[in-house]
Amino acid sequence: MENENKELKVSAIKEGTVIDHIPADKLFNVINILNLDNIDTLITFGTNLESKQHGKKAIIKIANKCFKGDEINKIALVTPDAKLNVIKDYKVVEKKQVVVPDTIEGIVKCVNPKCITNHEEVKTKFTVIDKKDIKLKCHYCEKITV
Repeated sequence: MENENKELKVSAIKEGTVIDHIPADKLFNVINILNLDNIDTLITFGTNLESKQHGKKAIIKIANKCFKGDEINKIALVTPDAKLNVIKDYKVVEKKQVVVPDTIEGIVKCVNPKCITNHEEVKTKFTVIDKKDIKLKCHYCEKITV
């Protein structure tokens, strides 16, 4: 019996974005932070794919979606090593490395139950004090969120 290499390939997207180099254990965090469960376009994802960088990685393909600054910042909070590939007419036309910003507004909830942001209609605001391990300092109560 011959040893055949069989591969299942995910179909290419004509237009959209591929988020690559997501650590496998962070896939659903990325899906949640981007609210991809509320999107009405084709989304394909795979996890536990082989990766030289991460051992195991995940990938998300979103048809007809190009991410803007705030959305890219959200991705960076969950997986700072992710890469975005912008697809047009089935070809990668742009590659973006996500970058953890210096400040984060309205994305993360403060862990301090007494913080004003947890009791009033105040938009959360954090200063990023550690970009590698993602540590945030609340602008209002100065509590550190990890």
